[in-house]
Amino acid sequence: MAVAGSGAGKKQLSFWEGQKLAKQKAYEKQTKKKKIKLESLTVFTQQLSSMLDAGLPLVASLEALQEQTEDPVFQIIIRNVKGDIASGTAFSDAVRKYPRAFPNLFISMVEAGEASGGLAEILGKVAVYFEDSVKLTKQVKGAMTYPIAVIGLATALVQVLLIFVIPVFAEMFSSFGKDLPAPTQLLIDASSFMKSYIIYIIILVIIFWKILMKVIVTPKGRVMKDKVLSKAPILGGLIQKISLSRFCRTYAILLRSGVPILRSVEIVSNASGNTFIEEACREINRHISQGGQLSEVVAERPYFPPTVKHMARAGEQTGNVDGMMNKIADFYDNEIETTVDALTSLMEPILICVLGIVIGSIVMAMFLPIFNLASVVSG
Repeated sequence: MAVAGSGAGKKQLSFWEGQKLAKQKAYEKQTKKKKIKLESLTVFTQQLSSMLDAGLPLVASLEALQEQTEDPVFQIIIRNVKGDIASGTAFSDAVRKYPRAFPNLFISMVEAGEASGGLAEILGKVAVYFEDSVKLTKQVKGAMTYPIAVIGLATALVQVLLIFVIPVFAEMFSSFGKDLPAPTQLLIDASSFMKSYIIYIIILVIIFWKILMKVIVTPKGRVMKDKVLSKAPILGGLIQKISLSRFCRTYAILLRSGVPILRSVEIVSNASGNTFIEEACREINRHISQGGQLSEVVAERPYFPPTVKHMARAGEQTGNVDGMMNKIADFYDNEIETTVDALTSLMEPILICVLGIVIGSIVMAMFLPIFNLASVVSG
């Protein structure tokens, strides 16, 4: 009996081991495809910088971080990077194998740190940069959460009224035998249309959204999207400030860490996520390679405000380009914070007013025949 139990135990153990192995293989496949969250990468970079600064070897630091990381895919990536380094591969070459997990900025900074012998210090700068990026992203997302939630709630409420509530009123009004007021009739017609075609509308919206998502990732689609967003009231200015802040901050940290200028501009272009900045970066690279300066290209681009042009020129004249770029980034970060705070305070009353007008109009249109019930019935 004991032997049988032991055999069953072994079978059960091998089953769970098989499940674990299958999961590991699945995670292994995702290592080249999955994009690691910036928050996770920020924590990883901060902790790695601290460990290296404390004198811990790189392999031992990565081993400790592998155990601490909760993301199973990131765990495997760190394990693989650690294995490559242990076998003699440079840290920059090891992380370059995982472009979805480690952005170009991180790879180039690691390369600069290896060349200068100050990897811990440079990783500390990268961690601060990532931390600022996470803070900015959360700030903007936080400001957008409330209006999106209210608009979604209002849309759902209107749909419920049109599909379920208004048909009840329409059936009651049909017994009057008289023409209904224009607003009421319009609302009933809209309700009938929505009730009959709601499935088709949902399908069309989903198809349109999927097509739009595919189009805006193409080169022409990205240009068109950025042009439309740049002309949007308030939002266009906010997006421009975010793009300029990212451009200046990234360029500054790369220059300060000893990354060559042309390589820095290339990385800034890839990290910007904005076609106006990317086009400017291509022109900057061409101009600098011919002996020109960044400020000369920036001065000709309408997307860059006069502040950037003057500060960049001043930085080149004083030999402190990275310092000036950091100041510009700080300036735009403050502008973004002010704009987001103003939008957040204005958005709440505006949305409440809009929601009140929409729901109030529907209620008034439905109760209008009841208010005029005497005249409608008597003719």
